[in-house]
Amino acid sequence: MSESRLVYSTEGGDRRTKPGKQAPPVPEDGIVRVFRETGGRGGKTVTIVRGLSPSELKAAASDLKKLCVSGGAIKDGAVEIQGEHREKIAARLRSQGHTVKLAGG
Repeated sequence: MSESRLVYSTEGGDRRTKPGKQAPPVPEDGIVRVFRETGGRGGKTVTIVRGLSPSELKAAASDLKKLCVSGGAIKDGAVEIQGEHREKIAARLRSQGHTVKLAGG
């Protein structure tokens, strides 16, 4: 089996490449972008916050989950909150001094 390759790992999940399933690149311009996504989640909506510094991710995720009374996680340098909470999250981030843009539908 010389042509074998890793397709799944308990640590990282599915390792196969999926064209079109990658997050759009976010410019590092100091603007926090709040997205709404449903793709690949069985029709469920998730609010995604990109553009926060790595040092802020854990505290921001905890604060936003409490604000929205919802679950969430940090994945690929972004905060994912379950449900549609773009306006609420954008208002909280603006009050903390971030420049925020609503992006992605």
